[in-house]
Amino acid sequence: MAEKVQRTDEEWRKRLSPERYQVLRMRGTDRAFTGDLLYNKDNGVYVCAGCGAELFRSDDKYDSGSGWPSFFAPIDEERIEERRDLSHLMMRTEIVCARCGGHLGHVFEDGPEPTGRRYCVNSSSLGFERREGSQRD
Repeated sequence: MAEKVQRTDEEWRKRLSPERYQVLRMRGTDRAFTGDLLYNKDNGVYVCAGCGAELFRSDDKYDSGSGWPSFFAPIDEERIEERRDLSHLMMRTEIVCARCGGHLGHVFEDGPEPTGRRYCVNSSSLGFERREGSQRD
């Protein structure tokens, strides 16, 4: 993993759109079924919108029906940090970018094989880098 990215709150505010700042830095959530990347089927890599770290492959994305982009595995488990989240009177596992600490979403244990995990990620916390090979069917 590349060196950690550390910025002041003011630097993050200048660098990110208000929507991305709200999700990545303030632990916000996109409204369900509204994210630009929810229905994306292009081949490529999903990156952290805060620092550009490669986080998920398009081959590991699936339609969970939850309203947010869902993946059954990250590119490498070391690129995602898991934290206990007790907000909203629930016990969940938050996922953040290991490089910059940006809030990505949550991980649940109700995903498909081979991992059984569902990484439920906000579109606002991601960028997408299309790779050759066009679209998946």
